[in-house]
Amino acid sequence: MTIGSQLAWDDTVLPFQLDRSDIRGRVARLDGVLDQVLKQHAYPPQIEALVAETALLTALIGQAIKLRWKLSLQVRGKGPARLIATDYYGPSEDGQPARIRAYASFDKDRLDPHADPFSQIGEGYLAVLIDQGEGNVPYSGITPIAGGSLSACAETYFAQSEQLPTRFAVTFGRSQTPGQPLHWRAGGVMLQHMPKASPFVAQGAATGEGGLLTHADILSGDEGENWNRANLLLDTVEEMELIGPSVQPTDLLVRLFHEEQPRVFDAQPVRFGCSCSEEKVRNSLSIYSAKDIAHMTTPEGIVTADCQFCGAHYELDPATVGFEAEKSPDA
Repeated sequence: MTIGSQLAWDDTVLPFQLDRSDIRGRVARLDGVLDQVLKQHAYPPQIEALVAETALLTALIGQAIKLRWKLSLQVRGKGPARLIATDYYGPSEDGQPARIRAYASFDKDRLDPHADPFSQIGEGYLAVLIDQGEGNVPYSGITPIAGGSLSACAETYFAQSEQLPTRFAVTFGRSQTPGQPLHWRAGGVMLQHMPKASPFVAQGAATGEGGLLTHADILSGDEGENWNRANLLLDTVEEMELIGPSVQPTDLLVRLFHEEQPRVFDAQPVRFGCSCSEEKVRNSLSIYSAKDIAHMTTPEGIVTADCQFCGAHYELDPATVGFEAEKSPDA
């Protein structure tokens, strides 16, 4: 494979369907997007790994949802990794790329450099938030941190909240192409059973960790056999097939699922993108009085704000912000 054909699949999400099994899925590869997300901050390795996994899950899930505006994942914990937040903005027009941004909040002094990144979250939850834009009521759902990985948490969320059997196989880490600098790269596959007519199909007691639902509580008979077969095939995937440059996603699907009759659809490009703006900063400050704004004003006589996602820096005239602003921003 040439470098050109390799790069053609970087920063894309490829939707597919397994016609024999009634299962849909996504293959994602993040390269430049992940590098841009992480280079905004000097995160420790454990936090970088958590952000990388969450960003990859966000790309896979975001593309699987009929999204008009934004999907957000938030991982909140009581451990050193306090918050991992990601946003996926659906394309504004057909053929346009989706956009991803992410950031983390953590307690550096409490991080264990020898511990597994997932263990740094501690007790907490994974939240999925879907905002379809103005005029629509945002949706949110949560699932506890459990199962040993963020991918397992996401699988539990779909089983518990949506009653959709879902499986993720992901890998991520620092990679180096000959002649190129070391950089972050991630790849993964998402499988999801087609929705049933009724969302309330689970029967009997839940068998998952902490009394939560699993795919076995939702599927039975031929559907259960189809799901198990597809998962066994996915279990054979190798890390280098997910993340490496030598196997195109279309070839990967044939390798894994050729007997399941895979059918691919148009790939979705993904780019790094932030929605911050001076106008949004001003809107966020509009609830404050002139006295509050005075407390926020620096010795240099300006109000400053920094975007946690992209690092953009804003400097505002204090007389133009707050609900008691003395003059307009354009003055």
